[in-house]
Amino acid sequence: MNQEQRPAILLLADGTILHGFAFGKIGTTSGEICFNTGMTGYQEVFTDPSYAGQIIIMNNVHIGNYGVKSSDIESNSIKIKGLIGRNLEEQYSRYLAEASLQQYLEQNGIVAIEGVDTRALVTHIRTKGAMNCVISSEITDLNELKKVLDACVDMNGLELASTVSTTEIYEMGNPETASCKIAVIDYGVKHHILKNLEQRGAYLKIFPAKTPIATIQEMKPDGYFLSNGPGDPAAMPYAVETVKALLTENKPLFGICLGHQLLALANGIPTFKMHHGHRGLNHPVKNVITGKSEITTQNHGFGVEPNAVKAHPDIEITHINLNDESIEGIRLKNKPAFSVQYHPESTPGPHDSRYLFDDFIALVQQHKN
Repeated sequence: MNQEQRPAILLLADGTILHGFAFGKIGTTSGEICFNTGMTGYQEVFTDPSYAGQIIIMNNVHIGNYGVKSSDIESNSIKIKGLIGRNLEEQYSRYLAEASLQQYLEQNGIVAIEGVDTRALVTHIRTKGAMNCVISSEITDLNELKKVLDACVDMNGLELASTVSTTEIYEMGNPETASCKIAVIDYGVKHHILKNLEQRGAYLKIFPAKTPIATIQEMKPDGYFLSNGPGDPAAMPYAVETVKALLTENKPLFGICLGHQLLALANGIPTFKMHHGHRGLNHPVKNVITGKSEITTQNHGFGVEPNAVKAHPDIEITHINLNDESIEGIRLKNKPAFSVQYHPESTPGPHDSRYLFDDFIALVQQHKN
């Protein structure tokens, strides 16, 4: 325990109250509560832009035991709003680590609570569904905490992608030696997604979420990539219009997570708020084209409407979640465009799905020739 076992409170929107101890920054924070079942990779999780606006329960009993390292990041800062753990460790054992979890959270201004029965709390969220919550290590008055909670914005209908997207266009790779040029629309892209594309010989130009279509097209790319990101995809009409315009070019297009949902919306497929979402490193997905299964890394609270996908004449389902049969992948029958709901870069997680980057680059090369 830290902060001399300073008490902290967790209040959920359904009235559930849990008591624990302060960790990270002393303060108050609110957001949508969700949980991640991964046993490792907590730093990558905390810096994933798709978690913007959310307070995360790390279900593993010990978090922080291998410290933090500057290379183990997916963006330039922590993106979660707060952290809930059973044992959040200040002591760490990895000799390559540069700081403790306590130092890392303090430096990034993240309020956390430990000493909570996270497995019971996860069971509660799985039963009751995602909801807003507030953590405080400075306010003990429940009426005051309820006021903070009442002011917390609902994730349904919330546009967050533009708040975590790059503010300036930047590049990765060598345009002189690259085998292809990819325009990346950044809705909250993870660093390792970009690295996976660059490692396969692509030159990347990364554009802010609300970049005008004409500016993107000036690059004359060989293909387009739609990134992951936070928030409600249905609250992003600007992005849906961009995707519709890109599809008219008939160039290869690949979307991941939020990018998958935007591709669906651009083809008239509605999205919906899931009961509690998919977040973790062990979600089984079946590739219905090859018949093979993959263990996947996931982080999403919205999904695409299954019945609408199945009824669409120009869309083929490529991947299905083996836990709940939700749609995990689609491709267009009449255009070189496909997407998956999960994270094939899988940092952290198993690398079963990295073949999708190979498939995308091969599709780009095929349409170049």
